[in-house]
Amino acid sequence: MPVAEGMVVRTQHSSEVARTAQEGILELLLINHPLDCPICDKGGECPLQNQAMADGRGESRYNGVKRTYPKPIGISAQILLDRERCVLCQRCTRFSDQISGDPFINLQERGAASQIGDYVKDGYDSYFSGNVIQICPVGALTSKDYRFHSRPFDLVSTRTTCEHCAAGCELRTDHRQYRVKRRLAGNLPEVNEEWSCDKGRFAFRYGHQDDRITLPLVRRDGVLQPASWAEAIDAAVEGLAAAGHRVGALTGGRLTVETSLAWSKFARMVLGTNNIDFRSRVSSAEEADFLAHRVAGRTLADSVSYADLESAGRVVLVDLEPEDESPIIFLRLRKAWHRKGLPVTVIGSHLTRGSVKMGATLEPALPGDEDAALVRLVERKVVDEHTIVLVGERAAASPGTLTAVVDAVRVSGARLAWVPRRAGEIGAVEAGCLPGLLPGGRPVTDPVARVEMGALWAARTLPAAVGLDAEQMLSSVVVRHHGDIDGAGGLDEEPAIGALMVSGVEPRDFADPQAVRRGLEQVGFLVSLEQRASEVTERADVVLPVALLEETSGTFLNWEHRPGRVRVVNTEPATPMNEIRVLAALADAMGTELGMRTVAQAHAAWQEITPWRGSRPALEDPDAAERKAAQVDSGPSGSLRLDTWTQLLDDSAALAGATDLQASARPAVVRVSPATARSLGAAQDRPVRVSGPDGAAELPLEIEPTMIDGAAWIPFNGPARRPDDPALRRGDPPLRERLGVLAGSPVQLSVSPESGSTEPKNVGGAA
Repeated sequence: MPVAEGMVVRTQHSSEVARTAQEGILELLLINHPLDCPICDKGGECPLQNQAMADGRGESRYNGVKRTYPKPIGISAQILLDRERCVLCQRCTRFSDQISGDPFINLQERGAASQIGDYVKDGYDSYFSGNVIQICPVGALTSKDYRFHSRPFDLVSTRTTCEHCAAGCELRTDHRQYRVKRRLAGNLPEVNEEWSCDKGRFAFRYGHQDDRITLPLVRRDGVLQPASWAEAIDAAVEGLAAAGHRVGALTGGRLTVETSLAWSKFARMVLGTNNIDFRSRVSSAEEADFLAHRVAGRTLADSVSYADLESAGRVVLVDLEPEDESPIIFLRLRKAWHRKGLPVTVIGSHLTRGSVKMGATLEPALPGDEDAALVRLVERKVVDEHTIVLVGERAAASPGTLTAVVDAVRVSGARLAWVPRRAGEIGAVEAGCLPGLLPGGRPVTDPVARVEMGALWAARTLPAAVGLDAEQMLSSVVVRHHGDIDGAGGLDEEPAIGALMVSGVEPRDFADPQAVRRGLEQVGFLVSLEQRASEVTERADVVLPVALLEETSGTFLNWEHRPGRVRVVNTEPATPMNEIRVLAALADAMGTELGMRTVAQAHAAWQEITPWRGSRPALEDPDAAERKAAQVDSGPSGSLRLDTWTQLLDDSAALAGATDLQASARPAVVRVSPATARSLGAAQDRPVRVSGPDGAAELPLEIEPTMIDGAAWIPFNGPARRPDDPALRRGDPPLRERLGVLAGSPVQLSVSPESGSTEPKNVGGAA
């Protein structure tokens, strides 16, 4: 009740009536509530327990038999329900209905028989299911992951920032005896408010698997063998020195800004090269130009924020599926639509489940034609000065899209924000982990920019030529030959890259994983800074183990350019060296002082760097038109164009150990329009064969009413089987790698008699 002038408020401390009423309510709540606090996961942090202790009666007057139910009930792969503990507050149902838009748990029966239950037909399928555990005021909802693992009063809590995407969520990490037991959503109103997605909440066991690397490894006689730190550093220095300036650095997009800055400085001052790139994914020169002009050198003050999304006149999504790629953006957009009707426009092939929950409208566009769709929106005045355009990193795979986005906001006056997937990508841009950029957005080709950074770094000179990007580095390691066609005639020239240094990179994330693997195998010398065994360490000459994120500290910059602190959780690390210390040790051994040895020193160095305000020469993409034509025109006549993105949950290394979370991943399907399904002769949920240049896979068909004709959708990272299928092994290639396709590529669909049709049919040519 709102406070009014002259109102008198009496509480249990000043009113006997209020005290008696409060005792009565608590007594009624406890009539059927089990007194199992010593074994309940909520015991020690339970609001009902606290209220009963503070304001309840000292003894119970109820002598009847309390109601009981079979327990626990699994309402999803990771959420368990103990119904006898439920006090029917309906926080869980309200959250699912009003916040996440997943109304799959509800209040069933009537009167005294009322209870929380799940829809048996659908189950509770939500990327935000863990929030109902945290907001449950009793121990009715628990997780398989944490159930009976610890008592709240035995845990040590640390506030930190999530490492799984660029949302920048604050989390509370609880550990006991130097092992993380659970994660809870922190309370940061400016970012994630009080929510988190299930990946941030449950995916924290990846660093404690059997393949954790804790000792340096050096390849001897073709075999990686344990070595001392001194031996490993010497071996790395010898191999890097032999390559001279022909060294490349692949840093990945998962590092803190301090670590990225150390890599940027190490490449320029120690290796003497601009061959550095954090983009372990599909990328392009057009994207490098976009990052230099529209992302680098920005701060929170001049960037789009979460608050801006809620107050915008319209939000347009380009190559971005928020529920899968930035879940907190999804929650904020849904909140704005739910409360005030924020218009959201999606440029894409269909309306996804997340789009429908945001009340979005579709601007139809085949994959690769997003640029034309943007032009149409500008012409119709849908995009204006009150609009915010959010563009995802997938736009790099669509030639012309990023250029069209820049043109659209320039013409309309709209605001623009880039939303990458990985937590460290914005920080990597600002730290200069790109072949054409120095820290703060300074172009490597600008003499003034080089002088400024040289003064900060106490360096006489910095390399001036634009370096190679990740794909160019990996394709440049092969030694070219002259003479006959099989290369037996002799060497023609040295490879552009003689050695590679790699940190946290997975070949399967690139546009051509097989080409990446060939590059890693054929490079003259390979150094891997890694936490766990991977495809890179299998091919490395020297492996240097580095600390987990929970064992070190730093800063992530989220998509708003908002800094989020990463704090040390585990003070007993399995390896004492973080990446900054490793790079400093390598620099010392190579005769150059890095100037930073700790996270604090790297953070101080980052604070000294101001954004570049000078001119930035355009980095042209001479192959854009050719790539656009190849994307649109390739494939047999009538083939379907592939739409795809990476789903939130999959079988990636980040989810290792989170078996219950993996079991809740959505199975891979192929989505097509009703007209395409009819032409194919296929029915809903029946198997369909999807074929690409490199192979084929059989998936269930999902007929999507909003899908435009001429397109088919499959998950970028989806396995052919569910992640909980025992036949699925870690490292099985994702679907798009098995097919050999990217977004916009042609695919062919076909059905066989076994799938329900009377005769084989196909769409897009023979499979």
